[in-house]
Amino acid sequence: MINLQDFDFHLDESRIARYPTEKRDESKLMVVDRKSGKITIEPFFKNIIAHLYPSDRIFFNETRVSKRRVFLNFTIHRKKDEFQFRKHEALFIESPDNKTWVCLLKNAKKLKLGDFLTSPSQSVVFQVIEKREKDCILSPNVVIGEEFFEREGNLPIPPYMKREANILDESRYQSIFAKTAGSVAAPTASLHISEELKLNLENMGIQFSPITLDIGYGTFQPISQEDVIKKKLHSEKVFISQSTIDSWKQASTEGSRRICLGTTTLRALESMKRFAHHHSQSGWKGDTDIFITPNDTIDTIDGLITNFHLPKSSLLLLVSAFANKELILEAYQKAIENEFRFYSYGDAMIIV
Repeated sequence: MINLQDFDFHLDESRIARYPTEKRDESKLMVVDRKSGKITIEPFFKNIIAHLYPSDRIFFNETRVSKRRVFLNFTIHRKKDEFQFRKHEALFIESPDNKTWVCLLKNAKKLKLGDFLTSPSQSVVFQVIEKREKDCILSPNVVIGEEFFEREGNLPIPPYMKREANILDESRYQSIFAKTAGSVAAPTASLHISEELKLNLENMGIQFSPITLDIGYGTFQPISQEDVIKKKLHSEKVFISQSTIDSWKQASTEGSRRICLGTTTLRALESMKRFAHHHSQSGWKGDTDIFITPNDTIDTIDGLITNFHLPKSSLLLLVSAFANKELILEAYQKAIENEFRFYSYGDAMIIV
C-alpha cells in the first residue's frame, strides 16, 4: 500500500516562487532520464531543445485561467444615504446548473442563509442559499459567465504566493496557449514556453497538439491517506479533439515520442485511454476524477515536462507513477540543493 508520508520532504519557504522569472523560457531545467537514472541540470528552460527530437509530439493544455476571484460586498448598515460594506473574497469554482455557483467564501461564518452580497460594480446581487463545510452556494439575480468575471473579477493566483495578483500576472499566469476559459489555476508547465521557443521547436519538426482540461481548485487541496486508499480525486472537465487523438495514435504507430506538457495533460490522456470507448468522431469529452499513483502503469506518453510540486500532493504521486518514486525524490532533493524554485512560477523538469 502507498504511504503518503513517503512523499513528504522539507521545503524552505524561500524556495517557493512568488513571482515569475524575467523571461518565460529562462527558468532552470532539470533533465531526468528514467532508464539510466541520470539527472542533469540546464541553466535555462529553453535549452530543452537539446533534449527533444524532431519527431517528438508535444501535447499541451490550452485552458485559460478565468478571473474567478471576486470581492463581493455585504451591506452592514445604511445611514441616511451612506452605505458601509464588508468585503468577502469569493472564488467561483463551478456552476452545476448554470444558475447557482459553488464558491469558496472568506469570512463565510459572518453570513447567514438568505444574506445578499453585491458585485464590485453592484450590478449583480448574490444570495447565500446554502452553507456547507468547505464552500457556499450563491444564487445571482442574473445568469453570469466569463464576461462577468472579466469585468468584475481578479486572476486567482495560488494561495501560497501570499499576495494579490498584479498586472504582470495578467500575462505571465496565462500560457501562450491559453484559449478556452474555465480554469481556476494555470497549467504551469506551459508557462515556460515562449512564442520564440515554440517557433524554434516547430521549425525542428516538433508537432503541438491541444487538449482542454479545466483545472479546478482541488489541485491546491491537500490529500489524505484516505484519499490515496479510495483512489478518487476532485473531478475536472476534459475535451480532446479527434485530431489530437489521431496525432496521439499516429505517434504510437510511428514510434515518435509523445511528450506531455504538464500533469493536467497527462491526466487528460490517461482519462481518454480509460474511457476511449465513449469518444465520438468529434473527439472525447467527459469528466475525470482519476487519481494516478505509483501503483499505476503509464503508457500513454513517453516524456513529461512538469514543475516541482508540493510535498504529499497528488501531482507528486502522479509524477512518481511515470518515473519511480526513488528517482523523483532524488531529483527533488537535488533541486533543493541547487536552489531550484518550486511551484507555479518555479523551475521545471523534463522526464524522458
